[in-house]
Amino acid sequence: MGREFIELFDEWADSYDETVSGKDNEYHEVFDKYGEILERVARESKGTVLEFGVGTGNLSFVLREKKRKVIGIEPSKAMREKAKKRFPDMKLLDGDFITFPELNEKIDTIVSTYAFHHLTDEEKEKAIHNYGKLLGKNGRIVFADTVYEHEEAKKEIHDRVREQGYENLLHDLQTEYYTTIGVLSDIFTSNGFEVEFERLNRYVWLMNAVKKDS
Repeated sequence: MGREFIELFDEWADSYDETVSGKDNEYHEVFDKYGEILERVARESKGTVLEFGVGTGNLSFVLREKKRKVIGIEPSKAMREKAKKRFPDMKLLDGDFITFPELNEKIDTIVSTYAFHHLTDEEKEKAIHNYGKLLGKNGRIVFADTVYEHEEAKKEIHDRVREQGYENLLHDLQTEYYTTIGVLSDIFTSNGFEVEFERLNRYVWLMNAVKKDS
């Protein structure tokens, strides 16, 4: 459920913002247009927003600027502390995509950036199934994450990164649970969502899903 990565994120908390700023050449393309990606996810949201994988609070900041009410879920204690210091008044809970405290508020939108790949495909399906019960009709899921267009694209990206000599990035791509648009499309549609995908940079796609049943 992504919790196997908590130690990594505890260690990454102090340097995370520097990484996403594009200063790390190895991950530059992954975080290309980072600010625009956060802006796009926030713009597609509405009402009360449940954010998974808050991290240091970068997406939370953009959401709050747009006057969204944000409830944050973050499994890393170090990341939570960073975000809580930044937004003392924000409701921020210890949890992950699947296991999190019961919410007593109506959720209109569920958002996340650069985090859904921490779940296996089976866990992704379980998470979306749960969100389908949490959201009402026309409730929305807006995720941005690294996704492969198809299996051939996966091979092409791995080969390209290998040729670039980016061993850390290649290790991440090969060991974390990045999936394909086809798999994600099946997961969303089988759980009552209409979903659209839009490429935002070489690696990251926007997943914009609307719940169609009540």
